[in-house]
Amino acid sequence: MMKRYENKTVLVTGGGSGIGKSICAHLASEGAQVLIFDIDLELAESVANAIKGAGGNATAYACDVANHSGVEEVVSGILATTDIDVLVNNAGIAHVGNLENTSEADLDRLLSVNVKGIYNMLAAVVPAMKKRQRGAILNMASVASSVGIADRFAYSTTKGAVLTMTYSVAKDYVDYGIRCNCVAPGRVHTPFVDKYLEENYPDNCDEMFDKLSKTQPIGRMGTPDEIAALVAYLCSDEAAFVTGSNFPIDGGFVTLNN
Repeated sequence: MMKRYENKTVLVTGGGSGIGKSICAHLASEGAQVLIFDIDLELAESVANAIKGAGGNATAYACDVANHSGVEEVVSGILATTDIDVLVNNAGIAHVGNLENTSEADLDRLLSVNVKGIYNMLAAVVPAMKKRQRGAILNMASVASSVGIADRFAYSTTKGAVLTMTYSVAKDYVDYGIRCNCVAPGRVHTPFVDKYLEENYPDNCDEMFDKLSKTQPIGRMGTPDEIAALVAYLCSDEAAFVTGSNFPIDGGFVTLNN
């Protein structure tokens, strides 16, 4: 395993499960000191303990990214003693429904986490990166950022914002040595997918899993580890020439379904 993250500190939001969990494990295996933010401290601590059990370095924090003052308090406490080299804005929530099936409360809930949550993290971390004249930021977008997907009105709205926030931050801070990119996954097999199928298709989970898998031309869903590997490259010094870019990782969903 390469050690691209030795002597680097990486903050990952939503690191307690799914894609975030894999990102934390991958970066720790490459030598990073990983700061795991999750609204569920028990999940974050479980990931941190697994990383430490494998010889890595990780610390868990309870943090609701939608809470501006809460984010500011936790991050400022970290920055008092530790420089943050990499920020991975992975925390996010989903909603299934078109415009008519999306309540105001649904939209507000997704905006608070998927959009304001990233704003809160950026606002807390970017000034310190700017002062040091270096840093890498990775935002978790989606194929829903750039193509129409049925019954994803609120989710697509927020992920479109993630894409354009990425472009904006990359443009505004390129002269301060800060890179900002995003990745756009297609369907990835996470606990969220399993829960969704169990709740909505209890009698034909396997059939629906196969159907969802085949919406990607490659014929399957992605894995969290595959997303983590791309994130690890983009946040490393090997990607020093890459900023303001959106990287689909979707089994051909965006380009080959047209």
